[in-house]
Formats: sequence, C-alpha cells, structure tokens
Amino acid sequence: MSKYQLGGSQTEYQAGSNDQVLLNKLSISEADEMDEAELVLLQKLYLYVLEKKLPIKALTVAEIKHWHTLWLGNIYEWAGAERSVNMSKGDFSFAAAKTIPKLLQDFETECLSVFTPCADMDKESLVAAIAKVHIEFILIHPFREGNGRLSRLLADVMAVQAGFQPLDYSIWDSHKDFYFASIRQGMLRNYEPMERLVGDVLNRE
Repeated sequence: MSKYQLGGSQTEYQAGSNDQVLLNKLSISEADEMDEAELVLLQKLYLYVLEKKLPIKALTVAEIKHWHTLWLGNIYEWAGAERSVNMSKGDFSFAAAKTIPKLLQDFETECLSVFTPCADMDKESLVAAIAKVHIEFILIHPFREGNGRLSRLLADVMAVQAGFQPLDYSIWDSHKDFYFASIRQGMLRNYEPMERLVGDVLNRE
C-alpha cells in the first residue's frame, strides 16, 4: 500500500474507514463502496472525453486537471489539485510533492506539446509516444488519487486521436511485475519495455 507523508487535507481519512478511505464528500468509509463510486464516475468521464469532447489539439496539463476534477470533484475536495503529499509504492518513490509544479511544466513542454495531437501517427510512432507520455506521467504522479487510471485515459485519448481503439489493459493487469519494471526502466530513459507493453495492447479499428 502506498505510504503518505507531510501534512495538509490530503492526508485525512474518512472516519470509520480504518485509514483505508480518504476523507470524502460522500462520507463513504468502505473501500469497496469507494472503488465502485470511483469506477462509475470514471466510466462517465470516459464517455464524455472519448465520445463527446475528444481533444483535437495538443493536450495540456490544465486539461488533464480538468478531467480529474470532472471525475472526482463530487468525491474529494482536492480533485484537480496537485498533490501536497509525498507518495511511494513499496520501495519506489514517486516525484517529491514540492517538485510537481516544475515537472508538470516540463511534461507539457516536452511531452504533451511534442506528441499530441496524435492524428496521422503510424503505429510505431504512436507506441513510442504513448510509452513516453505514460511513464513520465506516472513518475510525476501529480494527484493524490487516480493517477494510474487517469494515465490510461490519457493513453486512450492519444490512441483514439490517431484512429486506433482504446487500449486493452488486461495484459498489463496480468503482468504487473513487468509493468512496474518498465516504469523503473523509464526512470533511466529506457522506454523500450513500456513500448513493448503499449504495442501489445494497441489495435487499429
């Protein structure tokens, strides 16, 4: 389970949840119930973004923050805001909270502005673009909750922009060790393992 440090409202847990559910507007204290609520709202976000408001221009950090707010704004007070706590998974630490503003600026300049929109990209170029954008977003981990799921939406938007279907992540879910190893390789600027994963789940309509 991820470890959280520092102070601020993002460290607070819902009463009665045994520190398993973050403080929320719905007073949900059961993890399964929260998972279901987030899933239902995520499905609505996908419908909105992919079918109603697919971006046709270069993506921006502000747009990603807007997606986060649309998704979780009815649940968490801090939806759409950069996280104020340090986070890690096992022995792997994501970017320090204080570095996030600068890292997101660089992410927009060096990734989003370079690789999106993805219209007219061939599969090889798209795979490389999605792999780098995905890794850099995950390493920043800009939000208190929902980074992995939002990173997948970002990849799906890029795929759909290029005329492909959204990715089938079941392979990633069944090979989590390889996935996390690919993220670690991304820290060394080696994107090939992630490119392999993206290529495995990307199919043209």
